[in-house]
Amino acid sequence: MQNQLIVENLSCQRGEDILFGALNLCVKAGDFIQIEGHNGIGKTSLLRILAGLSRPLTGEVRWNDKSIYACREEYYHHLLYLGHYAGVKPELSAWGNLAFYQHTGFCRQGEEVLWQALQKVGLLGREDIQAGHLSAGQQRRIALARLWLSQAPLWILDEPFTAIDKKGVGILTELFENQADRGGMVILTSHQEVPSTALQILRLEKYKIGA
Repeated sequence: MQNQLIVENLSCQRGEDILFGALNLCVKAGDFIQIEGHNGIGKTSLLRILAGLSRPLTGEVRWNDKSIYACREEYYHHLLYLGHYAGVKPELSAWGNLAFYQHTGFCRQGEEVLWQALQKVGLLGREDIQAGHLSAGQQRRIALARLWLSQAPLWILDEPFTAIDKKGVGILTELFENQADRGGMVILTSHQEVPSTALQILRLEKYKIGA
């Protein structure tokens, strides 16, 4: 059976405001989806709910017909989530962070793929520097390098193109298309235009009482 991420009747609340509601979605193998909507509509909140990091006001998220909370270990094994924060270990080098991820995740193995990932994100020559001594942008690149290691079928990415130049956007977009082509799933947000004809758009709308 192919993997599926099912969203049923999802609504999200922030403070006293309901951001969006009655959201239904089925993400299948091969889907490449961008979440759109104005600032404050809840795009990041939705991604955090899909990643199991926040609870919705109503509704359910299921991975292969099981609530993601009922199969948390299995779900996280099949998920790569990149949020606003780099999520790197500051005491480890760029190499050390990727090697650590490689041995704890659903990843391609071997030193060669580590070098390839570092080259893709422009960190060759800085691989031995502690992440805590790198700039915020370079730490973000360590996080992005995980994409070249990951074999997880589901990628959930919040603004992956932040501080990335046009060439880098093209490289990442090709990687996302390849992920979808091999039967994976990509869900992302972006303030930049994503140069892909394979992209599907999901636009969040303001929740209306009685809708």
